[in-house]
Amino acid sequence: MNSRAYVYLCVTALFWGGNSVAGKMAVGHVSPMMLTTLRWVFALVVILVLMTPQIRRDRDKIRKHWLQLLAYGAIGFTTFNALLYSALKYTSAINAVILQAGIPMLIFLFNFMLFRTKASIAQVIGFTVTLIGVLVTAAHGDISSLLTLEFNFGDALMIAACVVYAGYTVALRYKPVMHWQSFIAAPAFGALISALPLLFWEISSGTAIVPDTTGWIVVLYAAIFPSLMSQVLYVRGVEMIGANRAGLFINAIPVFGTLLSVLLIGETFRLFHLVALLLVLGGIAIAERGRPH
Repeated sequence: MNSRAYVYLCVTALFWGGNSVAGKMAVGHVSPMMLTTLRWVFALVVILVLMTPQIRRDRDKIRKHWLQLLAYGAIGFTTFNALLYSALKYTSAINAVILQAGIPMLIFLFNFMLFRTKASIAQVIGFTVTLIGVLVTAAHGDISSLLTLEFNFGDALMIAACVVYAGYTVALRYKPVMHWQSFIAAPAFGALISALPLLFWEISSGTAIVPDTTGWIVVLYAAIFPSLMSQVLYVRGVEMIGANRAGLFINAIPVFGTLLSVLLIGETFRLFHLVALLLVLGGIAIAERGRPH
């Protein structure tokens, strides 16, 4: 079971690393809230085509837990991605993917504060090493800048996105027992509903950008891979090995995202990125090897 969970979570990290790169590619081709909304429109079309029979079988469960399921979509799907795509207007894709390495540490902190979930000394050390990697990225290699709180605005938005997704992950322990297709479908609908006010705000502010060819490619990628496949695989991974351990695999996002950023959009790989990646990978290795059994 563990090996299957590892595969699921690694593929999830690959698609999410690609999501940050796609979001950077979207700048100037489709606006953040337009992208957030359209990705769920297309995702729901796919869901209705492929999953309607199972959704009908679970309609009583969906009706019973509809508010909770919509909240999962609004928080874990819409809010996170709206913050991510907005952040990428101000910061690099490499910074965005490395900052996401802070999510596992936040998951651990939330689990400890709310449920007193225990962690080993090695896990605490691993989380700390990961945090240092995140801080190196947020400070653009200049740790002294943290003393004056000179954060890039995009980095601040990205940190807020990480807090949101960590909360969503911890809340998955309360998810209703139902088929994975139904569980993905209902929050996806909630994601679309909650994205519409953001889209209307963007249109009213005059900042909306209707997608061009590049924008539509980004929308389709975001709809199929990060929106559908990654969410399914992540939920299954959390079910199989728990939120603390599954969350650690989010640390693989910087590896995939950094490579994709350099290969696909030609971003510059700097020394502080290498240092941060080594710290992030070292943190996940220490935490996973020293996990409680």
